[in-house]
Amino acid sequence: IGIFTLLSGIVGVSNIMLITVKERTREFGIRKALGAKPFSILWLIIVESVTITTLFGYIGMVAGIGVTEWMNSAFGSQTMDAGMFQQTMFSNPTVDLGIAVQATLTLIIAGTLAGFFPAKKAVSISPIEALRAD
Repeated sequence: IGIFTLLSGIVGVSNIMLITVKERTREFGIRKALGAKPFSILWLIIVESVTITTLFGYIGMVAGIGVTEWMNSAFGSQTMDAGMFQQTMFSNPTVDLGIAVQATLTLIIAGTLAGFFPAKKAVSISPIEALRAD
């Protein structure tokens, strides 16, 4: 489930970045006409993609931790009778720091991948074509 969620997030951010590149085609054309290096345009789009991915990834992580804490306070003391034994539901849920660091690195890699292909498209546009675009 987590892999498919991550893949759908990459596709979503990539689509957003493709729309951003299309809307800012004139800007990229002007930057190229004024002498901007292709790497600067590539870097601009990738940084924007990583920022979007990381920001909303952290919002999702905080929301997930909040829901987990809410479930602990609402249902943490309930016990379930499984016949031969009883088990406490949602007993002290925690998020490991190592998992949070891995999630952060995964978000950064996913943001880079989501922004790379739209960035390559922006870099490949010639300045003349970009300035003609509406």
